[in-house]
Amino acid sequence: MTPELTPFDHRPDAALGAALRRALAPGDQAAFVARVLARFELARGPTWHGVLARWARAGVAAAALIALVAGYLVGRAPRGSALTVAEALIAPPAQAPVVEVVLASVIGNER
Repeated sequence: MTPELTPFDHRPDAALGAALRRALAPGDQAAFVARVLARFELARGPTWHGVLARWARAGVAAAALIALVAGYLVGRAPRGSALTVAEALIAPPAQAPVVEVVLASVIGNER
C-alpha cells in the first residue's frame, strides 16, 4: 500500500494535543465541572417523556378519530337475523344443555 491511499498518521497531533490540554487542564475544578455539565445538557438530546409529551395530543386526536369512525361503521353495519342479548336470554334453548345430559346420565347409572 502506498501512503497516499491511507490518510491515517500514527504520530501525535500537536494542535489537537494542545487543545485537549487547555480543555482538560485541572486548574479550577468547579469551572471545569460546570463546563462539562453544561455541554452534557446540550448534547444529551430529548428524553423519552419529552418525546411522548410531544406526541400526546396527536395520539389522543388519532384515537378519538379512529373510535368515531369505528362507531360509525358498526352502526351502519347491516343487521342480520341474529338474536339480541335479551331475546337469547328469554328464548328457550334449542337443545338440552350438555351439563344436564351428563348429570342425568351419571344419576341414572347410580340407581
